[in-house]
Amino acid sequence: MSIPELKSWRTPGPPPPRTLTPMPHPEFVGLVNSLQATAEAALGDLNAATASAARDGLLQEGRARQTAERSLKLLTMLAEKTRGNLDFAEADLLTEAVSSLRERLNTSSHNASPQDN
Repeated sequence: MSIPELKSWRTPGPPPPRTLTPMPHPEFVGLVNSLQATAEAALGDLNAATASAARDGLLQEGRARQTAERSLKLLTMLAEKTRGNLDFAEADLLTEAVSSLRERLNTSSHNASPQDN
């Protein structure tokens, strides 16, 4: 007994283009947003969620920059390790987070006054 072919339900030609962009994986989005929010809080973007960290001294200037740099390094590593394996929305989210934090860190280092003299 042979298996009947099921080609009759398919239309000839290439498949129709996708109209919906797939949603990024929620855990991935959460990870990227968490790392970005940590860095932004360390750079001074305080909100209700980060106010307690400021009260606890976790956002002191030297420590804050280290926190922001660490988050940027983690996001950069994540971008390198996932290159070619993300959908467009995930790749765009990650690229924007890395670019934004890199720019903020560069800006804050140029605005800092020299401490040696």
